[in-house]
Amino acid sequence: MTAHALGCCLLAAIPFAVRAQAPGYTVTKHYQLGGEGGWDYLTFDTAGHRLFVTHGTHVQVVDPDNGAVIGDIPNTPHVHGVALALNLGRGFITAAGDTAIHIFDLKTLQPIGTVKADPDDDAIVYDPATKYVVSMNGDSHTATVVDGARGKVVGTVQLPGGPEFAVSDNHGMVYANIEDKSLLVAIDLKAMKVVRQWDLAPCQSPSGLAIDREHHRLFSGCHNQKMAISDAAAGKVIATVPIGARVDANRYDPGTRLAFSSNGDGTLTVVHEDSPDRFTELGTVTTAVGARTMALDPKTHTIYLVTAKFEPAQGTARPRPLPNTFEMIVVQRQ
Repeated sequence: MTAHALGCCLLAAIPFAVRAQAPGYTVTKHYQLGGEGGWDYLTFDTAGHRLFVTHGTHVQVVDPDNGAVIGDIPNTPHVHGVALALNLGRGFITAAGDTAIHIFDLKTLQPIGTVKADPDDDAIVYDPATKYVVSMNGDSHTATVVDGARGKVVGTVQLPGGPEFAVSDNHGMVYANIEDKSLLVAIDLKAMKVVRQWDLAPCQSPSGLAIDREHHRLFSGCHNQKMAISDAAAGKVIATVPIGARVDANRYDPGTRLAFSSNGDGTLTVVHEDSPDRFTELGTVTTAVGARTMALDPKTHTIYLVTAKFEPAQGTARPRPLPNTFEMIVVQRQ
């Protein structure tokens, strides 16, 4: 997400629409993670059953079953996202503070090396078909493409605006929200260029993005409290549903056919895919203010979010997270 959103960004004047409680999901646990600073993307490791949590200048590796911090990857200033290349045994971290992509060993968590990205490297995604890692560089309006096996930059893709989150179809195509233009683009990694783009109206300022790979559907979370659902093959919006305020992440669970929007207003919106062309908002789960990023375990259908307590707002300054109040929230299916 954009640099101004990193950390907290959301206590004052949050519009809150009262909606029905989503059936079947509830907050079951809170685990204290501690530490200082803001946070960004969460990534669930389906092979190692671990949660990678970006936090200020490092990445915390957490046991999702008990909230224990079981590892730490330091020296990633202004950290944003983590992509896991399970078939390569490597992980990749975007750190805008040094404009680098940090590569680490998935087993040992030890650093392997770094490669340079363009300024404001933010979201990051891995495509297993090409074995390419792609960072979305917000201020630069580019995507840096890295050969994951060799750890070398192989190309730069020009984008029509500032990218936010991205997803891969796992077959060589990456999709990304363009936040400042309210567009969605399709990047062909073999051609190393944008091959399609479309307007997300009535969506404005898209942030979170999720994918239903089976039905080629994309779920863009937008800051005007809408989720825009696109047909990726046709390149067009086919539906919109309401969501909470201050969205920053979306996830899709193929096992339940549910899409989720984590919102900084303290809600988690749940949307059911009735069919590939019909979608129903089921309601919200009350989480906590600031819990705007999430990860999903597709095996257990558990959702993980993080937030912190904040200092009192002073004037127009954004409230900062208080030290040692950083926590993980667990939302489980009942």
